Amino acid sequence: MKPFRPLRRFSGPLALLLTLLAAPPALAEIGDDRFLAARDAFRLGDRAKLERLAPELKGHALEAYVDYWLLTQRLKDTDPATVQAFLARHERSYIGDRLRSDWLKLAGSRQQWSEFDGEYAKLVQPDQELQCYSLQARRIHDDASASSEAAALWLTLLEPPEPCVPVIESLIIDRRVFADDAWARIRRQFEANKTTAARTSMNYLPAAQTPDAATADAVIDKPMPWLARLPADFAGNRMLRELAALAIQRIARNDPKAAAEQLTRLEARLQAGERGWAWGVIGWQAAQKHLPEALDYYRRAGDAPLGDEAIQWKARAALRAQDWATLRTTIEKMPPALATLPDWTYWLGRAYRAGGRIEEANTLFARIAGQPNFYGNLADDELNRPTSPPPRARAASREELNQIAANRGVQRALALFRLNLRFEAVREWNFALRGMSDRELLAAAELARRAEIFDRAIAAADKTKNEHDFTLRYLAPFDERVRPAAREQSLDDAWVYGLMRQESRFVSDARSTVGASGLMQLMPATARWVAKKIGLKDYQHSRVNDADTNVLLGTSYMRMVLEGLDKQPLLASAAYNAGPGRARKWRAEWPLEGAIYAETIPFSETRDYVKKVMSNSVYYSALFEGRPQSLKARLGTVAARGSNDSGATELP
Repeated sequence: MKPFRPLRRFSGPLALLLTLLAAPPALAEIGDDRFLAARDAFRLGDRAKLERLAPELKGHALEAYVDYWLLTQRLKDTDPATVQAFLARHERSYIGDRLRSDWLKLAGSRQQWSEFDGEYAKLVQPDQELQCYSLQARRIHDDASASSEAAALWLTLLEPPEPCVPVIESLIIDRRVFADDAWARIRRQFEANKTTAARTSMNYLPAAQTPDAATADAVIDKPMPWLARLPADFAGNRMLRELAALAIQRIARNDPKAAAEQLTRLEARLQAGERGWAWGVIGWQAAQKHLPEALDYYRRAGDAPLGDEAIQWKARAALRAQDWATLRTTIEKMPPALATLPDWTYWLGRAYRAGGRIEEANTLFARIAGQPNFYGNLADDELNRPTSPPPRARAASREELNQIAANRGVQRALALFRLNLRFEAVREWNFALRGMSDRELLAAAELARRAEIFDRAIAAADKTKNEHDFTLRYLAPFDERVRPAAREQSLDDAWVYGLMRQESRFVSDARSTVGASGLMQLMPATARWVAKKIGLKDYQHSRVNDADTNVLLGTSYMRMVLEGLDKQPLLASAAYNAGPGRARKWRAEWPLEGAIYAETIPFSETRDYVKKVMSNSVYYSALFEGRPQSLKARLGTVAARGSNDSGATELP
């Protein structure tokens, strides 16, 4: 990232802050070198060095972190008054909330509920562990609502952290859950592939229904041989019936047809609930694999309750088959929390329209139209009003910018960004933005843009409710690199920016957990392959974060993928995330509406990615061209599988 040079016309906090954002050599003057040394000392457990450095950092923007490190190193032996003094100094700050969280976890682990109760209500961002400690405390105080809240976790908190185990087990002690509930929890854990947690849940079963460890292991690891050894007269044994259904679920994860054969053989000896659940999970796995038998499997499940993923995949199977009646009834049976999502609001509207219920369909479309997302864009198209950015809000004034620049949380965040401590910087920034008005958020976005911290500019602009600036929400930096590269590759620059925004939020040195790098998040093998293909001499992977090199390689790969996949940006976006082979495989045997293709992508990460890239592209196109755009037109129709695969076989 290039150093930001503050503009002379700014004064006050903004001028100071922008000066501090300039790149070193000013490090020694502002104490950043000593701060980094203190951080290293903390990470190494060198308290003596940390104590030596602490006085030298008085007045530094990140002084609070040094105080926090000193406290946390000896938190178990620190008196409450010292903790309270720190919290008072740093009230309503990220670092204060972080220490409060640490202190509460210590108090909870010691069951010091009086100290816990006094601080928990002040915590801004309690995690799951602290929520469970709070439930423990409330149960001690005979809070009647605590048991109800704990019961709500039974089918959702499938892999509980340690503080949550007493909460889950309290439901057994209080006789709020029984054998049926234990089996339901085990089923959900199998669905989520949390089999270790499922083994623990088996201990909550009545003794007569609890399998031994060897049996549980066989069901999980070798389900087909276990089913083959199942005695013929197992119908009267609930444990064996439930385990048979679980074994079938394990088989279905890899081979739904084989699971269906086993269930057909055994279903007469299963009871309705066991049989229905097993057919439901087979249908779910078949739907994810785009098998034509999926809807039949779901029909054989009858009215058996389906988990959230299973019922959504039933809707997707109906959608892919364009069985609008089944799609309608499936969405109508979804829990309200699912049915009211923009996704299913839109598709229910489409199902109503297909059934001739035009007015009801338009009511649903109007409910989500205008939302800046994939389904809001599609709803706009259904109502014949292509997508446009909302009117641009008034630019942040000097006074508004100075107000944000004076915010201590913002100052700490920008200081951390300056030091390339991005993880903590993002947390500080996000905490500082809590509760800000639209005007404050727009000023924060502009401040981050000027500092070339583009991802935080977008994050701030994304939060506005009534006043919007989509030139900040859909920033287009690096235009001197991106646009010429897009033209050179004959690519739509709106699509390139839409993909880049989703890949890296324009963080030039971004690195993913799987090793993808740079603005366009290139995997090492892909970058090397493209460099060789385009004849980039002397390419070394160390160059991948160089913006020019990254954009050249990324746009070259986009062009190759596009040419190998029907010149269809929707397919190419899926390929960029999950690989060209998968993008081709996910097509149907018949031409498929682009929105249906996107909705039925089996990988949740890729499905979400593709929707966001294509919606991003619509807004970039509208901003670049100055006129409304249609997402449906951009999605187009995906050709049938195998119809035009030439040129794509060698793509990585």
